Amino acid sequence: MAFSYRVLSRSKQLYGSQAILNQQLAFPVRYYAKEAAPDGFKGDEMLKDIFRDLKKKFDTAIGVFRKEKIIIDPEDPAAVSHYAKVMKTAREKAGLLSESQRIQYTIEEETKDIPDARTYLLQLQEIRIKRNLPDELGVEAMMMDALEKVEKEIKKPLMRNDKKGMALLMAEFDKINTKLGVRREDLPKYEEELELKIAKAQLEELKKDAVEAMETQRKREEFKEEKPVDVRSLDIRNFL
Repeated sequence: MAFSYRVLSRSKQLYGSQAILNQQLAFPVRYYAKEAAPDGFKGDEMLKDIFRDLKKKFDTAIGVFRKEKIIIDPEDPAAVSHYAKVMKTAREKAGLLSESQRIQYTIEEETKDIPDARTYLLQLQEIRIKRNLPDELGVEAMMMDALEKVEKEIKKPLMRNDKKGMALLMAEFDKINTKLGVRREDLPKYEEELELKIAKAQLEELKKDAVEAMETQRKREEFKEEKPVDVRSLDIRNFL
């Protein structure tokens, strides 16, 4: 254990472990600017308030992680589940958005000025690609086919303010959901599955960083006689 602590504490790669918090703190500045600043409120004062708020959230999240033993084993469902619960607790106590909430916020911000349904769906596709979200079921193609059907029926491009046309499109989307077995009441389950995937991905990154750090440092003369350490035995709390 001494080897693991000496190696990781001296390695710059340890900072990759901060991903457990960096993702949680991925707030766009415009999030804080939803409400107009009071008259006479200087820009630098607003920035100071933003950074103070971020620091408070960061410290709160760190406090949660310092109390929990995280097992760096992405192949162990129990370890992944526990890590996901710790992330959720840290997020809730720090007042941060979940991944699905961040996606929803991004969609709202990037599509609010789009007038037509086709451009809206194309923007959704772009957001999905940027966030590395897979479309394993081919939902986007189905949605485009549904739009084609509706526009053929109304004989014009579908605008988002066309209530009758949008109702027709939503009905087609409902058919797609039924075909795929997607139910609105199951949304919390889908969000939980997403959080587990994120937790596993972050544990994989933590494991990768830790292994690379130890392998790099073991090449140094001072560490050559040290025995290899099982990543699962590491305690992240020692490095936060």
